[in-house]
Amino acid sequence: MTEKLYETDSYLQRFTATVLACTEGPDGCGVVLDRTAFFPEGGGQPWDTGRLGDARVLAVRTDGETITHTTDTPLPVGAVVEGVLDWPARLDAMQQHTGEHILSGTLHRLYGADNVGFHIGSLFVRMDTSIPLTAEQLAAAEAQANAAVRADTPVHCYVPDAATLAATEYRSKKELEGPVRLVEAGGDRCACCGTHLARTGEVGLIKIISAQHYKSGMRLAVACGQRALDAVAGGWADAESAGRLLSAPVGRLTDAVARLQSGETQLKQRLAALQNVLADAYAAAAEPGRPCTVWAEGADGDGLRRVAMAIAARTQAACCALAPGGQGLAYALAAAPGGDIRPVCKALNEAFGGRGGGKPAFCQGSLADADEAQVRAFMNHNL
Repeated sequence: MTEKLYETDSYLQRFTATVLACTEGPDGCGVVLDRTAFFPEGGGQPWDTGRLGDARVLAVRTDGETITHTTDTPLPVGAVVEGVLDWPARLDAMQQHTGEHILSGTLHRLYGADNVGFHIGSLFVRMDTSIPLTAEQLAAAEAQANAAVRADTPVHCYVPDAATLAATEYRSKKELEGPVRLVEAGGDRCACCGTHLARTGEVGLIKIISAQHYKSGMRLAVACGQRALDAVAGGWADAESAGRLLSAPVGRLTDAVARLQSGETQLKQRLAALQNVLADAYAAAAEPGRPCTVWAEGADGDGLRRVAMAIAARTQAACCALAPGGQGLAYALAAAPGGDIRPVCKALNEAFGGRGGGKPAFCQGSLADADEAQVRAFMNHNL
């Protein structure tokens, strides 16, 4: 059994240990020590990295008894080596894990929500709750969790005896047998094997970044400590940049976006009216009974649709409307009444590296390898 130094001192950054075994494999060397401060992956917390002597520690795993360190070079059995942790990464994991305990405990205390999934991701902590929660409930829980952080109370990690454990209430995702390690932080008590801070104040800040419904509950993205500071600073910088574009201060961006959307709706309505006029003009100039290809400079996708459909309806013949768009040309194909334009659309795409499709009466897409003259010539033989 490997002595787990991280359970008694989560702040231990350097230690010495004896190499008990070293097995070389395709993914590195499996090194077993008599004692270690490297935390193995488990309980949602990632493994520690760092060095053992001159070897880099790439991964750390455990079967419950033995902890195996995957290194990039072998270590001699019997050698005494110094282990050095990547401390910034470990401290980050401790901030995220301790903050998660405080927030999970708060959600459980306030609303009876259980934490049914937890993972310290590369950007944010993922937390899954057992029940759905409103934005107001999450905001209230976040506020109380941060109050517990500011209270700066001790975090207590311990393994009680069997009698004390039986009389103690604590959170756990599953039924546990044998000795159980408990962690008390910010008013919460939870079974946990991970590493934690000494005081809640070291968490710094807990911020719920996003929340979405997931299965029967919620999936939260949470940041603690430096991650939370970075997220808030990044969000504020984005908000200020958006505010400069909208000529509105942070705090008034919603109203500014609403005005922008209202203006955009009015512009779309005006554009649709103008493109109807354009479509009518093209239709009036088209020759009845004769398929045609028209160049509608300035029309967008909706405008091309309106032009092609208007001409086909007036002439009772197929029509292709073209304009610059996408990576080359945008097109709209309208069939003669009762016709099917899809075979023409397929042939057009195959001939000119196009993408698009639709229904029998109408197809739309874009062409990457064509110009107006080429498409006109093609349509003269296919419409």
